[in-house]
Amino acid sequence: MRFSLTYPIISQTYDRGLLEQKNLIRFAQAAEEAGFDAIGFTDHPAPSEEWMATGGHDALDPFAALSFCAAATERIRLMPNIVVLPYRNPLVVAKAVSTIDVLSGGRFTLSTAPGYMEAEYEGLGVSFEDRHSIFDESIEVMKGIWSQDDFRHEGKHFRASGLTANPKPIQQPHPPIWIGGNSRQARRRVARYAQGWNPFPASPRMAQRAKTLAVQTTEQLSVLLDDLWLQLEAMGRDRSEIDVQFINREGGLPANNDFNADAHLNGLQQLAELGITWTSVATPGDSVEQAIETLERYGQSVIAHFPR
Repeated sequence: MRFSLTYPIISQTYDRGLLEQKNLIRFAQAAEEAGFDAIGFTDHPAPSEEWMATGGHDALDPFAALSFCAAATERIRLMPNIVVLPYRNPLVVAKAVSTIDVLSGGRFTLSTAPGYMEAEYEGLGVSFEDRHSIFDESIEVMKGIWSQDDFRHEGKHFRASGLTANPKPIQQPHPPIWIGGNSRQARRRVARYAQGWNPFPASPRMAQRAKTLAVQTTEQLSVLLDDLWLQLEAMGRDRSEIDVQFINREGGLPANNDFNADAHLNGLQQLAELGITWTSVATPGDSVEQAIETLERYGQSVIAHFPR
């Protein structure tokens, strides 16, 4: 099992100290010291005020923030949660990814999805209706420019006529690509061209809002995993090639005083038996000190039980 976390400015009442450079660096270094395997940031360049007023949150630019983390750490992977790929030209994304990958010594994982926020698409001047075809073509363009010089592409949304972008990523043929989302289309993408799947727990209300499937129990997750394994088999791929990440709710929240590490470890074992290889860990954002204390305590009580 591997462990990831998202920088905790994901509530309306987070500690504004988390926006200070020194505390971002402290957090990233504490996560690495505690044994976490990846750190990420959400991607919302310009969300709607309606979304913000009904449970949305602020966000740092994931590429800029992860560059800070790259400079301050040595081992932890840099894995946004998640990049909404159609928001940006794929050549611009490819350059950002390759830059961080090179400067971090090959530690970038591109966790990405088409997203669901129509107002944000409209504000950015990108067609919401075309987001899925833009997404798939963007993956093709990025893989091409990462691996080829004199790259050429003629598609519905993008055109490249003899382009070259160096330096190439250290990880070849490209940095790992993870697909976010609960839909069958997301799993089809994983089977076709990705190295990881990043579903997320969603109540029926949240699923309706995000235009995806509700996933609340391990039983529901198991059904979706069975579908993924079948799709991988149809593509001639082995399930061992694919990482899958999901949250572990057993034992309560790691920041709480009543957190039960033994129950949490049992929950991780159950997830591992389903084929889950990564888990995302909730970190409190209401206090910089509490966030860092939670990382340290989780590392000692949970991550230390897993061989590194």
